[in-house]
Amino acid sequence: MSVGAQQNVAHSITAWWGPRLSSVLKPGSPSARIARSARAQAWPRRYALYLRAADSAVVLAAAAGGLILGDTSPRGLAAVVAIAVLWPVALGVYGSRDASVLGIGAEEYRRVVAASFQLFAVLAIASVLMTNWLPAHVFALVFGSGVMALLAVRWVSRRWLNHQRQNGLYLTPAVVVGEPEDVRYVVRRIAASDGAPYNVLGAVLPGGRRGQSLAVDGVRLPVLSSTDDVVRTVALKKAAAVIIAGPVPGGNRYVRELGWNLEQHDAELVLASTLTNVAGPRIHWRPVQGLPLMEVDLPHYTGAKHVVKRALDLVLASAALVMLAPILGVLAIIVHLDSEGPILFRQERIGKAGRPFSMLKFRSMVQDAESRLRDLEADNEGAGVLFKVKDDPRVTRCGKWMRKYSLDELPQFLNVLKGEMSLVGPRPPLSREVGKYERYTHRRMLIKPGITGLWQISGRSDLDWDDSVRLDLYYVENWSIMGDLMILWRTFRAVFAPTGAY
Repeated sequence: MSVGAQQNVAHSITAWWGPRLSSVLKPGSPSARIARSARAQAWPRRYALYLRAADSAVVLAAAAGGLILGDTSPRGLAAVVAIAVLWPVALGVYGSRDASVLGIGAEEYRRVVAASFQLFAVLAIASVLMTNWLPAHVFALVFGSGVMALLAVRWVSRRWLNHQRQNGLYLTPAVVVGEPEDVRYVVRRIAASDGAPYNVLGAVLPGGRRGQSLAVDGVRLPVLSSTDDVVRTVALKKAAAVIIAGPVPGGNRYVRELGWNLEQHDAELVLASTLTNVAGPRIHWRPVQGLPLMEVDLPHYTGAKHVVKRALDLVLASAALVMLAPILGVLAIIVHLDSEGPILFRQERIGKAGRPFSMLKFRSMVQDAESRLRDLEADNEGAGVLFKVKDDPRVTRCGKWMRKYSLDELPQFLNVLKGEMSLVGPRPPLSREVGKYERYTHRRMLIKPGITGLWQISGRSDLDWDDSVRLDLYYVENWSIMGDLMILWRTFRAVFAPTGAY
C-alpha cells in the first residue's frame, strides 16, 4: 500500500473511531458528569412506563379493529377485552421492556414476537375448548395487525432512544473495573456498538489513583480509584453499573462481595464475558447446588432453522425479482449503452463448504478490468486480503452510481433462487482471498454467503480486515431469523445513505 493510501486509511479510521469513543466517554466537568449520571439512573423506569403505555394503546387499537371488522357480538367483545388486558401483560412477563434489551440487538423484537405467539396460542386453545368463542379470521386480523404495529412502535421508539443516546442522554452511567488492557477492550467494544448503552465515567484499576488517566486509542479515560475503593467511587460518581472487564485482584471472592456492597447503591454488576463471538441467546445459566454454570449452545449449521431461512430466501428473492423487474430492465439497457461488454458480469466466488459458484452482477467496470488488475496493485487500499481502490479507473460511468447504491448487486437474487447464496450471510470471497485465509477464517464458509450481512451495514470497504472477519464469524455462529430481518431492513436504509461503498 502506498504512503498516501496508508494516510487515507488512517485518517478514515480516526475520523470514524474518534467520535464513537467521544460518544461513550462524555466530556464535561466532574459536577456535570455526576449530575448527568443521577438523571440517567431514572431513565429505564420512565422509558418502560412509556413503552407500557404505547404497547397498551397499540393492543387496544388492534383489538378494537378486530371487534369492529370481525365480531361485534358479546362473545367477541369478551374476547377482545381479554386480548387487550392480557397482551400487554404478556409483553411484560417476557421482559420486552427490560433495560438490558432496549435500543440494541434483535432480542427486544424477538421477545415481542415470542410473547405474542405464546399468548395467541393459549387463546386459540381456549377458543376451541369454548366452542370457538372468537372466529379464526378475527384472531388472524388482531394478531397480524397487532404484531406489526407493536414492532413498528418499538422501531420508532428505538430510533428516538438511539438519537438521545448519541446526544449523551438515556445512557447507563458505568465504571469499568479491571486491568488496563481489559478495560481498553471493553471500552472499545462499547464504542463500536450502535446505540452504546453505557456512559463510561472512568476506569477503576488495580493500584489506580484518582487523577491518573488511561489512553484508549488517543482518548484519555479518567482513572477514578483503585479496585479497593469501587463502592465509594460508585457513590461519589452516581454510577448505575459496574462492569468487570476481566480478572481482578481477589478473584471470585472480590466479585461476590462487590455485588453485595453494590446493593445499597442500586447499581448493577456486569461481568464482561471472555467468550468472544458468542451472542446472548446462546448463553444459558444452569445453577447446580449453588454453583452458577454458564452453558453455551453449540452453533448448528443444519436443521429446522436453516429450512426456515431457505424458505424466507425463496419467498423474498422471488418477490424482489418480480417487483424490481422494470428497474432491472432499465439498468440492463443503461449498462449496454454505457460501454462495450456483456450486461452481466460473472465472477467465481467461494460459497458454502468451499464450493465455487458464478456470482452475478451488473457489469460496473470496463470489459478488460481483470487484465488491468495487476497495474493497480500498488494503489490497493483494501483491508487484509481484500483489493479495493477508491477511485478505480476501471469503473464505468454508470458503474460509479450503481456501486454506490448497490444496484449492481441486484442480479444476485438469481443466485439466491439457485441456492448458491442467501439474502443475509458472510461476504462471498474470491478464490484468491480464500487461499490467504488463516485457519479459523474458513469458518465463514460454514453457511451460504449473503447479498448483504453485518459487513454491509457496518461500513463495507471502510472496515479493516480484522473487523470484517469478526463480523462474519459472529454472524455465522449467532444468526437468527429476527436478526436477518433486522439486517435486511438496515440494508434497505443503507442503500439511501451509503457508507464505504466504492
